[in-house]
Amino acid sequence: MQRQTISVNNFACLLGVSRSTVNAWCKSGKYQVHCNANGSKFFYLDELAGVPEIDAMATTSWESEKQTLPARQYTSVELFAGAGGLAIGMEKAGFSHVLLNEVDKDACKTLRHNRPQWKVVEGDIHSVDFTSLRGKVDLLSGGFPCQAFSYAGKRLGFEETRGTLFFELARAAREIQPLVLLGENVRGLYEHDGGRTLETIKNVIAEIGYALIEPRILRAIQYDVPQKRERLFLVAVRNDIAGDAVFEWPAVCNGVRTLRDAFFQGFLYQTDVPDSPGQAYPESKRRVMQLVPEGGDWRDLPDDVARDYMKGSYNLGGGKTGMARRLSMDEPSLTLTCAPAQKQTERCHPTETRPLTVREYARIQTFPDDWQFCGSMTAQYRQIGNAVPVNLAWAVGRSIVRMLNRLTVSGITSDTIPYGCPASIMAKGAELFGDMACEPAAKYEDSDINE
Repeated sequence: MQRQTISVNNFACLLGVSRSTVNAWCKSGKYQVHCNANGSKFFYLDELAGVPEIDAMATTSWESEKQTLPARQYTSVELFAGAGGLAIGMEKAGFSHVLLNEVDKDACKTLRHNRPQWKVVEGDIHSVDFTSLRGKVDLLSGGFPCQAFSYAGKRLGFEETRGTLFFELARAAREIQPLVLLGENVRGLYEHDGGRTLETIKNVIAEIGYALIEPRILRAIQYDVPQKRERLFLVAVRNDIAGDAVFEWPAVCNGVRTLRDAFFQGFLYQTDVPDSPGQAYPESKRRVMQLVPEGGDWRDLPDDVARDYMKGSYNLGGGKTGMARRLSMDEPSLTLTCAPAQKQTERCHPTETRPLTVREYARIQTFPDDWQFCGSMTAQYRQIGNAVPVNLAWAVGRSIVRMLNRLTVSGITSDTIPYGCPASIMAKGAELFGDMACEPAAKYEDSDINE
């Protein structure tokens, strides 16, 4: 049997460290590195036993988890829906979306074009009333934009986060009372302001009657995504059912997917990447980028060319490895931004001297090829760059479905609120919403929703 291998670069990606760190480990004798006929360095996986990320791949239940099916029709509401990365993943996991809210007009057009049956409420979330959906929704999800809170020495709670978009997610949870609340954000939220921002969010989640699973940063490359993107996920369960709920984070996949997997027929897609529009370099920049080898950056340029191209950035500290960066076909992509050709975060095609096309962008985010993006080319890049990778969302969605399946067996559904509304919610809900706070959901019709 042929021994499985992993390149030094992909091993570094998997661990979330730099190539130089891995090379230093090899020089110290921590790991035994090998070299193939082409001079590329690699490890044998069996020689990396004991590394948690490698052991997790070797013992993963990823393939069996992909077979997860919902025990009943689960419903969801998604806020800050964007172009639908999270929504598609949740749909694949088994959720039926009863409402999606998004303020960006082009993103709303994208959602409606691809899923005419979805109820897309376009506009400012502050004006959306969710009370008609009380008791009708299993999951409320949203990748809320993270604004800084003004602490002023206070222990911020629900009311004191008013004005932030996280507050609107919390308000929606109060009004809908879903079984599960899912939040998604950049990894930087975990340690933002010394951890106080996340602590405030935890306080609010507890205040509105939900038990929070310890938040986790998930690396997209561990979930069949050919990209180094990392996102923070928060999963919370309504207090009255939390004692019966068992949530397990998704198992990791059994390998590292690369741009070759994204662009060519094989593991991730049944065809090569379709042709699509894309930005082009001005001739002056194209001449510079032609000098950068696959997987290289500004450090591979002649010094005089690098100085002229980088201007004042040349003398700044740090590695500046996003500048004049050409991707590698045999590695995952760097995290996509909202534009493929920004000077500080260049994403040049591995073998052609051009920015990535719209469709290449979409494949790196694991969107299906039949998912079409609306608006200008700039708007399409922005929608894709801001999205949650579909396969990552699908993995998290499957974990939520497995938890809901166990609850369903126990007879717990989204319409049990009148019989299990937490006391704290009853008190605070009555204050905010009057007598409807814990009334049966049937009293409120879908037509009541503000559009």
